[in-house]
Amino acid sequence: MTSNLSPRSVLVHDALRASGIGGEIVTLPDAASTAALAAAALGVEVGAIANSLVFWSDGEPLLVMTSGAHRVDTAALATRLGRASIVRATPEQVRAATGQAIGGVAPTGHPAPLPTVVDEALAAFPELWAAGGTPHTVFPLTYAELVALTGGTIARVD
Repeated sequence: MTSNLSPRSVLVHDALRASGIGGEIVTLPDAASTAALAAAALGVEVGAIANSLVFWSDGEPLLVMTSGAHRVDTAALATRLGRASIVRATPEQVRAATGQAIGGVAPTGHPAPLPTVVDEALAAFPELWAAGGTPHTVFPLTYAELVALTGGTIARVD
């Protein structure tokens, strides 16, 4: 049911359904704008949080879906991907690329698909949780669903 969701989360919900993913978007009472906050609110390991981080690389946005237990090593990832550089996107670049604010960026529901990297470490968890378009919303999915949803390249990111 989407009647209680923000317009941004409705876009995410619709994209999930279009991709055949049935996980429901959950609205949390408090903002879960970090992996640690989301994990605590959901009672899961921080590694099971699929963080959506937006970077700027070679003149375009790059979405990196990383385990909440990892920090992205941008220099190593750039080398692995054959890119000149990867730097953290500004809040304005994040909003322009995703239509969503930092702390609530979902892996889908963006104005256009983004080149995406999916952290191979997320495969260790049978269920993942990702942001649902706002800092107050999250949804469950599997690693295979995340890869299929984003069309992402699987890589080590730390």
